Amino acid sequence: MGISKRLGDVLGNAVEAKLLREVKIHPDKINHLAIIMDGNRRFAWSKALETDIGHKMGKMKLEQVLDWVLELEINYFTVYALSTENLNRPAGELDGLFKLYIEGLKDIADDPRIHDNGVKVQIIGKRELLPDSVNAAIDYAEEKTAHYDKFTFTICLAYGSREELLDAIKSIAADHSAGELSLDSIDELEVSRRLYTAEMPDPDLVIRTSGEERISNFLLWQMAYSELYFTDVFWPSFSKKELLKAIQTYQARKRRFGE
Repeated sequence: MGISKRLGDVLGNAVEAKLLREVKIHPDKINHLAIIMDGNRRFAWSKALETDIGHKMGKMKLEQVLDWVLELEINYFTVYALSTENLNRPAGELDGLFKLYIEGLKDIADDPRIHDNGVKVQIIGKRELLPDSVNAAIDYAEEKTAHYDKFTFTICLAYGSREELLDAIKSIAADHSAGELSLDSIDELEVSRRLYTAEMPDPDLVIRTSGEERISNFLLWQMAYSELYFTDVFWPSFSKKELLKAIQTYQARKRRFGE
């Protein structure tokens, strides 16, 4: 049994190394990767663990995936951590999540990897719906990394794409009403520059874990021409091999952008 496991590990590592080489030498590079991190609770339940253990393991997985993203030199990395709908979860679960966000944001802001790689950390969403303690941790992470521009790591907290679009529409309507924006000048670029992601390119690839095949109010405008990849694995079980398979699938597709 021990020999079989070691052999399996060796073969697994060889396959992963081969995938990594192939992804790196391929001419089609990913500039912006987005992930819907789904399945923390179901992972915990499948292992007869408490829900908060699943969330803690999900936090650890995100730190690991960030390493892989930096290794692959993907300039923009965006994750869906908490939707506006998630705010309706039980208070006890939310309190545990908020504590994890505070801990995670502070860890990221103080992580040498962030500073060595010049990673700008930013949080987008309805911050007014989050506790003051979470907002203080957000400020800490953003202020400590604001001067970096090599990589951008975006965490969506209390985020909903419909709310984001409504904010953009209201902004456009207000400027038009004030006579500062003509109808003819309202185009896709005008909408895009009023979104929370205004300074970022649209995602090339969007991955969702846990077997769900929907986008759940995530980057609806920005995802118009993104390639989508769905995997059955729960987020805490997401592996480097699975990430590389997703990227290789993206590289095998021909993006048409509606043509």
